[in-house]
Amino acid sequence: MTAVNVYQQRPNGAARAESPLYHAGLDELAGKGSPQAGVRLREKKLLGHLVLRGNAKDPAFAAGVHRALGLELPVALTLVARGETSLQWLGPDEWLLIVPSGEEFAAEQRLREALVGQHISVVNVSGGQTLLELSGPKAREVLMKSTPYDVHPLNFPVGKAVGSTFAKTQLVIRHVSEDTWELLVRRSFADYVWLWLQDASAEFGLAIQA
Repeated sequence: MTAVNVYQQRPNGAARAESPLYHAGLDELAGKGSPQAGVRLREKKLLGHLVLRGNAKDPAFAAGVHRALGLELPVALTLVARGETSLQWLGPDEWLLIVPSGEEFAAEQRLREALVGQHISVVNVSGGQTLLELSGPKAREVLMKSTPYDVHPLNFPVGKAVGSTFAKTQLVIRHVSEDTWELLVRRSFADYVWLWLQDASAEFGLAIQA
């Protein structure tokens, strides 16, 4: 069996991890917006992001993922979640696993142990992207201003997740509850998307949450 180099990538106590929007000072802005704001935003920062690849048609693969995560493999354009852990379909043989901060190393180990002997790939991409949560009664209107993808409830129900053009860039839109959406943003575009969301939310009022 080929040896796999798996190691803890999160900095220890001697090094400070900074999210893609650390410099924006969202923590300092939290709680200062109007309680009647139509849009609420927070960065779900420093979560564990793992890209998993394998054969979805192989029952052994699906069973191994379930043993490791307690989640069923999601079908096309959907995600499944349990607590703060979610698994999202990215392609016919590719999924994104998001776990609470600091749990990515253990999650990777569980996956590799449950899928030993199978042709798989598990890659930690935590440092390359971040998750922005957009919620509130006007969150959908902000999305309508930002993406050509149809976010009407009949076309974009809770549990759906798609990659789309967003404000002249690309990101993944995830509908996680009735008035709550998540934007999966690449690190290099986090600044741009944050500035766009400030402008797009201005007419509705924007409140930052910690």
